[in-house]
Amino acid sequence: MDRTPRAGILPDSPSGAIDGRAVLPGSAMKYPPPGALEVQRIGPRDNPSPLRGAFLRDDLSVVIATDPEEIARQLAAGRIAAFLQAGPRQHLAFDPASTTLGIVTCGGLCPGLNDVIRAVTRTALRRYGLKRVLGFRFGYSGLVSHQGPPPIELSLDDVAVVHRRGGSMLGVSRGHQEPSDMVDGLVAHGVDSLIAIGGDGTLRGVHAICEEIARRDLRITVVGVPKTIDNDIGWVQRSFGLDTAVAVASEALTVASTEARSAWGGVGLVRLMGRESGFITAFASLASGVVDFCLIPESRFEIDGEGGLLEALEVKLRTRHAAVIAVAEGAGRDILGVERIDGSGNEIPHDVGLHLRDRIRKEMSERGIAVDVKYIDPSYTVRGVPASANDSVFCARLGQHAVHAAMSGFSDVLIGHWNEHFTLVPTPVATAERQRVSLESSLWRSVQQLTGQNLRSSPSPAS
Repeated sequence: MDRTPRAGILPDSPSGAIDGRAVLPGSAMKYPPPGALEVQRIGPRDNPSPLRGAFLRDDLSVVIATDPEEIARQLAAGRIAAFLQAGPRQHLAFDPASTTLGIVTCGGLCPGLNDVIRAVTRTALRRYGLKRVLGFRFGYSGLVSHQGPPPIELSLDDVAVVHRRGGSMLGVSRGHQEPSDMVDGLVAHGVDSLIAIGGDGTLRGVHAICEEIARRDLRITVVGVPKTIDNDIGWVQRSFGLDTAVAVASEALTVASTEARSAWGGVGLVRLMGRESGFITAFASLASGVVDFCLIPESRFEIDGEGGLLEALEVKLRTRHAAVIAVAEGAGRDILGVERIDGSGNEIPHDVGLHLRDRIRKEMSERGIAVDVKYIDPSYTVRGVPASANDSVFCARLGQHAVHAAMSGFSDVLIGHWNEHFTLVPTPVATAERQRVSLESSLWRSVQQLTGQNLRSSPSPAS
């Protein structure tokens, strides 16, 4: 079977890492080494696409993986990293009329899951005329015949209005499944292409499934759609659900501000999602405009002592009599440590929100300051709501591009978004490093300017 890599480097470049500063807006990601963005594509591809029009891509359609300030330097060095651009191709790896496509949603809930399912189903059935689309139930466990319920065949009527509600119509789950068992499930159900929607654990699963497929020399493509409400997948500037999460989180912060300003010594403390990356907390702080202290995992902070949070909060309460604190769930991990490991192998930190709530009440009382702490945790409200209009549009396009990639023979890739273009990103590259907020970025500087916080802090060590 032909698994010819399509290079993502223009022009061909020598081996060795590219020296580079942070490239993602507001992120601490680094430039990829030459050759890292090559993608796999199975062959032969001798089936004409039923799609017509100038929007069909060829394999020279790329998206430069650098920002404008870096392009000149990389050109001078004779090398530029580039993603292969996502989109429909003229020739397909499969005959649509005899092709079965599978969909699976994994991990936790996220706004927009049903939107992606709908877009994948509609594109597969209406645009390509596929034989059938199967929805595997409750995550990767649904691929294993002896663990989950059988898959359901999806029709256009099944997904007609599913995007209007939150959650996943297919269900989700966490936990490891053996790649051999999952591939057995794909073979048993006659699946030619699988679209896996999930976060870094799911995408690592995509790679493991692809390795097993290659070991057996099967003609099955697997394409990932990155689902992370925290926006922490590498080499993806924007993931679906973030826009909705920021909108809901900013509403929670506004409510917390109303509570805090309505009481003498009022403190609105809001714990938001973000175990590794603080994008939701940072963006929601900017969107609400009411936050006095924004605490994220990337920035270490001290609770006690000179320049610590409690001292700064005391000053705020003595001068303004109220304060709002936005804290990401992974903030302060160096202080509190890890509570447990979840089914997907993720470290779950101790609850920083409850810890801060109790410390604030105790310490302010001992300092003779009247305090009324209102603690708000909207995590499940954020996860379970329907997608915003902006996210819904984004999800529709992600789903379309996932089907285009799968039918065109691309595999072990995810659909990324970079410089306003949809891209093909190799899953090992996307899962090698989490996207995090850069403390040197304009995003974090904007947060600091808005809040005026001046806490004693330093960059967290890389995990």
